[in-house]
Amino acid sequence: MLDAFCDTLWLEDGLSRNTLAAYRRDLALFARWLRGEHAMGLLQAGHGEVLGYLAHRYAIRTKASSAARLLSTLRRFYRQQVRDGRLAADPTMNVEGPKLPRGLPRSLTESDVDALLGAPDIATPLGLRDRAMLELLYATGLRVSELVTLGGVQVSEDAGVVRVMGKGSRERLVPVGEVALDWLARYRREARPALLAGRNSGALFVTQRAAAMTRQMFWTLVKRHAAAAGIAKPISPHVLRHAFATHLVNHGADLRVVQLLLGHADVSTTQIYTHVARERLKQLHAKHHPRG
Repeated sequence: MLDAFCDTLWLEDGLSRNTLAAYRRDLALFARWLRGEHAMGLLQAGHGEVLGYLAHRYAIRTKASSAARLLSTLRRFYRQQVRDGRLAADPTMNVEGPKLPRGLPRSLTESDVDALLGAPDIATPLGLRDRAMLELLYATGLRVSELVTLGGVQVSEDAGVVRVMGKGSRERLVPVGEVALDWLARYRREARPALLAGRNSGALFVTQRAAAMTRQMFWTLVKRHAAAAGIAKPISPHVLRHAFATHLVNHGADLRVVQLLLGHADVSTTQIYTHVARERLKQLHAKHHPRG
């Protein structure tokens, strides 16, 4: 049943492997709880069981964001069962999710970014690779999954664009600045052949084993370089994506343009960066104005 559900999600929405795994994990945990507490399966659960499970998760101090994602998973699953005729009614109807605070995304200052970009040792093939990846990530605002899965043909140095297949199998073209293109060209010319050592790979960014870079490995590298740069803030590859968008808005970029560059389906998702810019202005005012 879970396989069929995930297959449908993949076919209809083109969801990523990680998102599908999260759906599967949430449903499997709910199914285990139903068997243990009520000796029933997913299709026997009613409104009361859904509320009971959410209360159980609240009791074990599940984060509000995780509870909201869980309820979203259950809604999606049961709506599909109703649509396919396996259930007459959706047990998640009229179940309200937790109220989530609108948190501002973590970002970096422009000086932070400069320090991070300068941290890798570019005298080594690995350091040159890391510098090219960081430069490209900050120049384009790609998701880390989009960055590590890039193939060499997806980046056109002549046209100055990268072709990205994002969430929901939506393709977009993102311009790349000259600085990032220069580092990328140097990586391709000097570091990538040294790392491959005569072996073949379709991936743009490779390891010493000629394998494609992974999200987990790049996350570790970003943290390592941030520590070397003296950046004490919590950091991940996604923080560079936020920095890309925040700095664009700070310098006057139109929100619709930022939406297109980030690959957001709805501009409301992008609007958070106007709040980030506003908070930055408040901080500058408080610091520098005599009546701040």
